[in-house]
Amino acid sequence: MTKPTPLAAWHQVVQSRDMAALGRLLADDVVFHSPVVHTPQRGKAITFQYLAGAMQVLNTAQFRYEREIVGEQDALLEFSTEIDGITVNGIDLIRWNDAGLIIDFKVMVRPLKAVNMLHQKMAAMLETLKQGQAGGQNQV
Repeated sequence: MTKPTPLAAWHQVVQSRDMAALGRLLADDVVFHSPVVHTPQRGKAITFQYLAGAMQVLNTAQFRYEREIVGEQDALLEFSTEIDGITVNGIDLIRWNDAGLIIDFKVMVRPLKAVNMLHQKMAAMLETLKQGQAGGQNQV
């Protein structure tokens, strides 16, 4: 059995919402670029937290990838979803290393009302996840 490509592994994580698989897919030194946080977030733990939160906030029944542009070690995935009646359009820009681990993950979102709503919902979700970690849950 061959190992899935990093992109196929990412799609599997999105579909299954398997957080253990997400943790296995991230490099220790991964960098996450949020659409609402100015500075890059560095490291596996914080990237895991952001992506786990996004899985719960963005990955609604309406979530779908509409287009993919794929290179040897990177991919741009355009997505759309709907949250609370607001259509969200965005991209995931993903880069992986030779070992197939994600080393850079950038999310961009539009329109502005979607960015503002996402900011509020992600802040609440990250706080919930943070409290769960304090209780010994959600370990990477």
